[in-house]
Amino acid sequence: MRPEDLIMLLLIFVIMYFLLIRPQQKKVKEHTAMLEALRRGDQIITQGGVVGKIVKVKDDANEVEVEIADGVKVRVVKSTIATVMNKTEPAKS
Repeated sequence: MRPEDLIMLLLIFVIMYFLLIRPQQKKVKEHTAMLEALRRGDQIITQGGVVGKIVKVKDDANEVEVEIADGVKVRVVKSTIATVMNKTEPAKS
């Protein structure tokens, strides 16, 4: 292997890191922060396209209870939440 080939291979890896790996890590970090900040009253969209309002956050079970219609509640795993549409304000103490 010639030194030029090694330099090109290294250059390709650096470009791939800055174009693919680093932005993906940033996106995962933002998604994790969003999931940690979930609270009762937030309106969410799941990855399956279900829109609902969080009724209960279960910290120990890594899931939330979501009301998708009047009186219809489902348990959703936190990692499947794609977006928070309307964020509720924190309770004032």
